[in-house]
Amino acid sequence: MVNLGFSIGDLHFKNPVLTASGTFGYGSEFEDFFDISKLGGIIVKGTTLEPREGNPYPRMAETPSGMLNAVGLQNKGIDYFEKVIYPKISLYDTNVLLNVNGSCIDDYVAISERANFLEKIPAIELNISCPNVKKGGMIFGTNLSSAREVTRAVRSVCKKKLIVKLSPNVTNIVDFARIVEQEGADSISLINTLLGMSVDIKKMKPALSTITGGLSGPAVKPVAIRMVWQVSQAVKIPVIGIGGIMTADDALEFLLAGASAVQIGTASFINPLSSVQIVDGIENYLNEKGFSDISEIVGYINRKA
Repeated sequence: MVNLGFSIGDLHFKNPVLTASGTFGYGSEFEDFFDISKLGGIIVKGTTLEPREGNPYPRMAETPSGMLNAVGLQNKGIDYFEKVIYPKISLYDTNVLLNVNGSCIDDYVAISERANFLEKIPAIELNISCPNVKKGGMIFGTNLSSAREVTRAVRSVCKKKLIVKLSPNVTNIVDFARIVEQEGADSISLINTLLGMSVDIKKMKPALSTITGGLSGPAVKPVAIRMVWQVSQAVKIPVIGIGGIMTADDALEFLLAGASAVQIGTASFINPLSSVQIVDGIENYLNEKGFSDISEIVGYINRKA
């Protein structure tokens, strides 16, 4: 039997495949397709202190080898999550992580404190990198001192494992990775979407109401792998790779480059079974190559260079 498990500190995951926040809802939306508990974990859609309606429509646009989104963290707030969503998702036999968002540091801190009381939420993903909200998000993720400040503030109150999600829209992502590690992050996830834009030539105006939005899908994979490769060599904490992972082969590229785990995002829109199929594909690859443990291939290209 191949061991697919990985850990963030003393928090164990049964396999290295998680779902990316904002692309998998709360998990219940996919129950008709497969058993959610087969995944290493799910990261629920971004949650804010107060309800958010998100950005005006249109807020999604297809692009070559990808898509742009400017949803703007639409959600019903932490109160609704605690009362309605949490009782349902706490029944999953896998790790359920809360993606935390805010317009200011106090918002991040407040949600993180409330997460402490949600027994079945073993970790939070601190989203300091959303490119399509006017306040918060990329403001923190693209400024070194702000990234330090928000990570330090949340770490001081968070009793859960802390994953910090980084933005690719920076000059040197390694600087940000090192800072959040210094401030107590237990893991780093990257990348969030790249800032992009599309123009509707028939209507002769931007395709998105916000003009710019976040680019995801296969088009971003080479950038994401490069950043995972850089960061995984610069920090000692586990790195979770995100960006254009559509198949097991894609996921394996991230693992070989240094990621301990991956998150599946846009692929779930196209193929609802993609995440669980990627788990099987990784296991098959390890068997074919004669590896007995997933850790044997994590960062393999760096050890064999």
